[in-house]
Amino acid sequence: MGEEPSLPPQMREQLLRLQQLQRTLEVVVSQKTQLEYEFSEIERALDELEKMDDKAAVYKSVGSLLVSSNRQKVIDELRDRKEIVNTRVTVLTRQEEMTR
Repeated sequence: MGEEPSLPPQMREQLLRLQQLQRTLEVVVSQKTQLEYEFSEIERALDELEKMDDKAAVYKSVGSLLVSSNRQKVIDELRDRKEIVNTRVTVLTRQEEMTR
């Protein structure tokens, strides 16, 4: 059997670029999926907190502990986190579109 012809340098470079873009796309899609899941979890938590009485006991996770917290403070923290996550999802969506 004869030696297989190698790809021209320009073609090799394009192939490497394509592989790099595929890896980037996989990472972006994975991150976006995780953030979308977190966003939906935040929405569910906010929905439940909104239904609760102001005096109801509320706990939040801090590391591996659950600590008592103020309901309104938890709502405010979740709303802030929701906004951050939503912004990040928007950025990743744009990045995904550009990569595709």
